[in-house]
Amino acid sequence: MAELATQPVILAREGWSDYGLVDSGDGRKLERYGPYRFIRPEPQALWTPKSTDWDADGEFVPGADEDGGGRWQFFNRVPAEGWPLSWPNGPEHVRFTAQCTPFRHLGFFPDMAPVWQWMGDKLAGKRDASTLNLFGYTGVGTLALSRYGPVVHVDASKKSVAQARQNAALSGMEDRPIRWLIDDAAKFTAREVRRERRYDGIILDPPKFGRGPNGEVWRLEDNLTALVGDCRKLLDADSRFLFLTVYAVRMSSLALGGLLAELFADLPGIIEHGDLAVREDGEQGRLLPTAIFARWAAE
Repeated sequence: MAELATQPVILAREGWSDYGLVDSGDGRKLERYGPYRFIRPEPQALWTPKSTDWDADGEFVPGADEDGGGRWQFFNRVPAEGWPLSWPNGPEHVRFTAQCTPFRHLGFFPDMAPVWQWMGDKLAGKRDASTLNLFGYTGVGTLALSRYGPVVHVDASKKSVAQARQNAALSGMEDRPIRWLIDDAAKFTAREVRRERRYDGIILDPPKFGRGPNGEVWRLEDNLTALVGDCRKLLDADSRFLFLTVYAVRMSSLALGGLLAELFADLPGIIEHGDLAVREDGEQGRLLPTAIFARWAAE
């Protein structure tokens, strides 16, 4: 029976050569993405910035409503088509294009770096592990997983999947056994259950709200339990992990852990929960929380 660890875990890491959290505070953060620096809103940065002089190339100015919206304001020239970055994945590098998107993101989520590393640790030594990446976005996590075996990448956005394929080519990984699917994550997972498929590992990073390619409506509070339940049916005692992240919701990581504890009660292993965070650059860099997570691991 999988044991639920009651003490929360902080899963964080420092930046690397192509990314770093330079400073944060007063509800904003300053980050470096390769040669460029950007300011973005960050409600959880409740403290005071270390510096009052943020030299940035651009800033995302949020809209008036709390559900999103806003625009980029640029102070220097930034390539509209994006620029190449990379993330070190053991002996290889996953390469991808960073770009200022209308949704305030820049083409990848740097706080997921320790998640990708943790999944790699769970699959260490394998070359035929079958993994599933739901809500896979631009594919950095998929490419990291492809080092260990075939991956199924699912996202409802045609544009995101196209970018993921381009990132695979940029990384020299276009020939790896990856299935790129434009599909509704919940419907696809339900079909996989009916097909009696199994996976060695699953990562899912669902939004608070979204729409599938055919107009399917996704609401996290309404649909998450059923989706994770179907994911559980795709795993067995020989599987290695499931990793779930949740952003921008009024929910505790302990609630996510409790959900996994119920659904994974018949499997061995451990269930942990906590915060994802990014550490600021420098010796005394503060931890900036970005999301909550829950994960099951066989050992």
